[in-house]
Order: sequence, then structure tokens, then C-alpha cells
Amino acid sequence: MDFDLTPVFQIGAVGFITAILHTVLKQAGKEDIAHWATLVGFIIVLYMVSHYIGDLFTEVKRVFLFN
Repeated sequence: MDFDLTPVFQIGAVGFITAILHTVLKQAGKEDIAHWATLVGFIIVLYMVSHYIGDLFTEVKRVFLFN
């Protein structure tokens, strides 16, 4: 069985970059933009996770329906 950890690292990288961007913008006094950047990062990760969940459901359907 082959496990691909690429999605985990991609989501972690987006979270890390979003956290750094939020911190830098907050320290620069741009708190409004920092919150928007965090929201955009969250939406990107949500999109990525929904794609992987869709792939998971497709795989489960393939396994149990023997297609």
C-alpha cells in the first residue's frame, strides 16, 4: 500500500505561509489585511481538503461497488 504525504505537506505549507503573513501584517499595523489574508489561506486549504475528500469518496465507491 502506497501512502502519499504530499497533501499533508501542501496544507502545512499553506498554513505556515498564512501564519507568517498574518504576523508580518499585524506587526506592520495592517490588522484588517492580516485577517483577510488568514481568511484567504483558510479558503485555499478548505478547497484542497474538499478535493481530497471527493477523491476519498470516489475511491470508497470504487472499492465497495467493485467498479
